[in-house]
Amino acid sequence: MPLPRLNVHRHDHTTRTLIILSGEIDLATAPLVRAALAECLNDGMGVTDVDLTAVTFCDAIGLNVFLTASGRATEAGAILRLHHPPPIMARIIEITGSGFLVHELPAGRTSSRRSLLRRLSRGR
Repeated sequence: MPLPRLNVHRHDHTTRTLIILSGEIDLATAPLVRAALAECLNDGMGVTDVDLTAVTFCDAIGLNVFLTASGRATEAGAILRLHHPPPIMARIIEITGSGFLVHELPAGRTSSRRSLLRRLSRGR
């Protein structure tokens, strides 16, 4: 049995959640990301932070999932923020003018996932 190409982990804290993605986001795995983000919105999460530190690949389909989810979140009065995109993904985000999705610049990669979880639990 092949290993999944994308792992999705969700950590909730009141009305905030952290989605940790690891692996590849492409045509085959984009539905997993889309479903996870939609579920957060359906569950009433006001802020959804997505940690992309362990994402090894994200194509245009993956970026479209984030853009669509961001639009839906905005319409619902919620926020979607991407954190720590890998360099290639950060470049695609920059080229397409989608930088509004990224909460922290790639230079902020020194902050660990643990510190991101701590900040979320304090409401920052």
